[in-house]
Amino acid sequence: MQRLYSFLFYLSLPLLIIRLGIRGLKNADYWKRWPERFGFGPTLPARDAVIWIHAVSVGEVEASRPLIDMLLARYPTHHLLITTMTPTGSDRVKKLFKKSVSHCYLPYDFPFAVKHFLHRTHPNFGIIMETEVWPNFTLQCQKQSIPLALVNARLSERSAQRYAYLPQFSKQLFNSFRFIAAQSQYDKDNLQQLGVDNTSIHVVGNLKYELHFAASLVEQASALRMMWDNNRPVWVAASTHEGEEDIVLQAARQVKAQCQGALLVIVPRHPERFDKVTALAHKSGFKTLRRSDSSPCTADTDILIVDSMGELPLFYAASDIAFVGGSLVPQGGHNILEPAALGRAIITGPHTFNFKTVTQQLTEQEAVIQITDAAQLAQSVTDLLHNAEKRAKMGEAGKQHIAHSQGASMRLANLIRRHIALYEK
Repeated sequence: MQRLYSFLFYLSLPLLIIRLGIRGLKNADYWKRWPERFGFGPTLPARDAVIWIHAVSVGEVEASRPLIDMLLARYPTHHLLITTMTPTGSDRVKKLFKKSVSHCYLPYDFPFAVKHFLHRTHPNFGIIMETEVWPNFTLQCQKQSIPLALVNARLSERSAQRYAYLPQFSKQLFNSFRFIAAQSQYDKDNLQQLGVDNTSIHVVGNLKYELHFAASLVEQASALRMMWDNNRPVWVAASTHEGEEDIVLQAARQVKAQCQGALLVIVPRHPERFDKVTALAHKSGFKTLRRSDSSPCTADTDILIVDSMGELPLFYAASDIAFVGGSLVPQGGHNILEPAALGRAIITGPHTFNFKTVTQQLTEQEAVIQITDAAQLAQSVTDLLHNAEKRAKMGEAGKQHIAHSQGASMRLANLIRRHIALYEK
């Protein structure tokens, strides 16, 4: 099966190159550092013990931050290598860790690229964030006796069903990990249904609960609100996807009619869509401003498009209500923990299968409202903007849930320490 997979992956090479080229039209960083995509990344000193962490993009980099800080503190003589797949993830690694770690793109899962990468970086221990499981990488590490851990692992029922189409291959793949640190019992159950050894799966919690914001965040958010006028209501639509902004803008028209002066802040998920979302807002008849514009956000501005990266927590903190996207279209939702930790009332759509447990828990705590369409979104936003007490109650419930659910990074660090100790013997 692995040979068939590799053969099919080789056939996809022209499509991968075309895809990189097309994405480069919208984000020029995709045209850079192509050798890394094929295993020709940095060559690390052979004398160094290397811990390798793979975090596919910005969200995974942020989630791994407490773990990486602990690894840097506990293993000062080890070399930490972080890989990502996206330029935005790469930028976040450089901003957070600067020169304390090495970074490169994870190569595509071609056998030759995998071997080049492992030969040049020679990791002693590998940590894969969430369920970024690449067969050739995973099985080649097993062949070379490089222990791998799958951490913050989540496996929705939908994904489990896909893996179940190839039961023996999936079982072999997941059992090649030294251990799996699952986010919840739900994820562990789905992994076990694939035949993963029960003794290798540990439920440690969700690393994304380990949230730490800059001390200046609240002050910066307050300054933003003063610039917008403290009295005007503000709601944010965060991490929105193709097709989702249309729904949000329909809701915004109804909110504007019922909440005088309401400002909608839209934060598209992908930077290559900034121009398109701005054009859509203009076309819909809203007075629209971009974050990068030099003009001030005046009282008659209806919509602010955030066309910058890494500022989402700031706009959560500066808002009254947070709608978290990827959920009105079947993307599976995005992380609702950041607005919860900042005490914001949260609204999300029906498609939250990537965050099923988190959404269920926060909904039970009455910190989240789930809606299905533009009319319900408009109604929920309007009700909350008119009810400060309800917003505060929802926000406090979210903060309490976050506080009671932390500790995953410490539990995970202890697991990793035990297994690193094994290879060091």
